[in-house]
Amino acid sequence: MVDTLNAPQIIEHINNPLNYTPFDVKWIPCSAKLVVTGQTPRAKGIIQIYQMNKGKLEVVSEFHKDYGFKCSTFGAASFASRDLAVGDFEGNLMIYNLEKGTPSFEIKKAHKSIINAMDGIGGTGNIGPAELITAGRDGSAKMWDPRMNKAVMEFEPAPGEKVLPECWAVSFGNSYNNEERCVGLGYDNGDVKLYDLRTTTLKWETNLKNGICSIEFDRKDIPMNKMVVTTLESKLHVFDLRTQHPDLGFAGLSDAAHNSTIWGSKFLPQNRDIFISMGGNGAVNLYKYNYPNQRSVMDENNIPKGVIGSLTVLNTKDITTQPIIGFDWHPDKMGLACLVALDQSVKVELVTRLNLY
Repeated sequence: MVDTLNAPQIIEHINNPLNYTPFDVKWIPCSAKLVVTGQTPRAKGIIQIYQMNKGKLEVVSEFHKDYGFKCSTFGAASFASRDLAVGDFEGNLMIYNLEKGTPSFEIKKAHKSIINAMDGIGGTGNIGPAELITAGRDGSAKMWDPRMNKAVMEFEPAPGEKVLPECWAVSFGNSYNNEERCVGLGYDNGDVKLYDLRTTTLKWETNLKNGICSIEFDRKDIPMNKMVVTTLESKLHVFDLRTQHPDLGFAGLSDAAHNSTIWGSKFLPQNRDIFISMGGNGAVNLYKYNYPNQRSVMDENNIPKGVIGSLTVLNTKDITTQPIIGFDWHPDKMGLACLVALDQSVKVELVTRLNLY
């Protein structure tokens, strides 16, 4: 039972209707501005930049492209440039200069079809080189160096597969120095794969029986600690990544939530033990992960195996009647968040009392 009296409160600050379908929203680093990417009724791409001003969102600039935008990230951008990487419904990859409203980098047909998801690393204070990774409907995931016009690494489906699984989710992690880096991939058939980019090897894989909607490391720039994976059919999975057993893999737990697809999860930048889930029922759940007394124990063969902790639901809030498909915590202001939903709206939320956890 959720203690809603003493728990963090989730308060709607701004509710702004849109005349197009939004697919992603991000805070612009070091600002009170946010950028919404989506698709107009005529299937054109649209990017809108909003400024928070006296309890309202004001459009600062807006620009259009030939095809709808599906995903975006500032992960590979420097604080100086704050360029936004976007993927569209035609499989094109672009990096936008938001001041000029034009792409500074563009790769036509980076994927054969929709770019379902993307992530970036190496910018905004991260360690290591700036890189992007994209997930495509064509079944592949591709890694990009923004200085090069072709993929530096490709993760392709196994040859001979009769039905190619779509890649639905990607995420960088384990980038705690200039050499180490991992990437997590999630597919519509329930496969989760974790690759070590330094050794270019498959580190771990499992199948969660439902399509993978998102993968999120609690931090990108620390040794792998934990990871949340959300799926179709109301499932949320947490894995402890500190101890990998040769046979059992990583310790994990699963939880049911929202009674619908869980579109994604986002860890609080100021506290890696708190994260929020985005429900297909229009609600968000705020979770806290509780570590066990021991994070690993020895099995009967004296090999260490991980021990998983537990989840506490701090609060839940019905925000809209349509799926919430994009969410972003402000990196500098604890508890300030923005989200977009399929009711064609962008909202700014305030989450209180997070400093108490």
